Amino acid sequence: MTSLHAILDHAMTMARAAGEVQLQLFRSQELEIATKQNDFDVVTAADKASEKIIVESINKKFPDHSVLTEESGLSLKGNGEWEWVIDPLDGTTNYSAGLPWFNVSIGIKHNGETMAGVVYAPRLGEMFAATLNGGATLNGAPIKPSLTPTLSKAVISTGFPYDKATNPDNNLDNVQRVMPVIRGLRRMGSAALDICYVAAGFLDAYWELNLHEWDVCAAMLIAHEAGAITHRFRPDRNWCIIASNVPLASQLKDIII
Repeated sequence: MTSLHAILDHAMTMARAAGEVQLQLFRSQELEIATKQNDFDVVTAADKASEKIIVESINKKFPDHSVLTEESGLSLKGNGEWEWVIDPLDGTTNYSAGLPWFNVSIGIKHNGETMAGVVYAPRLGEMFAATLNGGATLNGAPIKPSLTPTLSKAVISTGFPYDKATNPDNNLDNVQRVMPVIRGLRRMGSAALDICYVAAGFLDAYWELNLHEWDVCAAMLIAHEAGAITHRFRPDRNWCIIASNVPLASQLKDIII
């Protein structure tokens, strides 16, 4: 059986390869951009090229492993014991606009439990990684959350669902409650990086509604292994996530939930 660290190393290698493709097309006049559900839901040629690189590499090295990706859905292999959960380009709206806040996200699950995760931001040169019970790192160095004790001193990020124009349950009510009591609110545009930045102490907390497993699988393990608190709420809106340092976790939950 391949070791977990060998699997993590392979995930990082794939993330770097996908990131190279993304950098080649980034801010290019030749970048093909299309929409999916509506004008807010964007997909590019870089998303598809990145997914192809990762999926083909997994199928070659781990032919009995299942793969779940944002663009192609679930490909069930073997007995489903191992599953790779992939967002080949998280932050596509940023990417298509020429903003550097985008990443490759790869989570690896065994019997339903996330065992390893990689979030790689190629333009920023940042590789977040973690294994279960093995700690979390940024470019090989251990990370941990901030110690910010109160919301009034906190910088927090959030995001908004793609159906924000048609569904009034669009997170604006939470923003209205949170904004007056915190130091600063940021909308960075990538769930995976937001959560990793909480893990590293660059943000104090983050929340968002209506995400998907591929958005958060790897990042939630990274946050957990770094010592942050992650909480899934609102099962009626897909994946709704709060990630926070320890002191702010209950304070933010009281407002959001």
